[in-house]
Amino acid sequence: MHILSIALGGAIGATLRFIVSGAAYDRFGTDFPYGTLAVNVIGCFLIGFLSYAFSESVVSPNTRALILTGGLGAFTTFSTYGLESVYLWRDGEMQTALLNILANNVIGLLFVVAGLVLARFVFVQIR
Repeated sequence: MHILSIALGGAIGATLRFIVSGAAYDRFGTDFPYGTLAVNVIGCFLIGFLSYAFSESVVSPNTRALILTGGLGAFTTFSTYGLESVYLWRDGEMQTALLNILANNVIGLLFVVAGLVLARFVFVQIR
């Protein structure tokens, strides 16, 4: 059953990735990998928030697999981020490549922490 949950979550996550990434590129342009950055930052926040939320409530293993492994696994785009960074470097855009690497890593980690902190705050208030 976990496999089906992961597959369903993956289909949903990939679709949402396409929508969110496209919206970011439409809004901010294509001179920087904004779409990839957007989904990675949002995904980092969500995995932080939801991992804490799931630890504080009864969530079935299938639901965890659907959302965390399938959904967020397909939604975030670490491999795309890596490829875009390499292409930027290869094309002589070293400064943009380094900015992309720093932004995805630093902002991503900050958003994981933000998700954890917010979830902890929310769940402390609920108790």
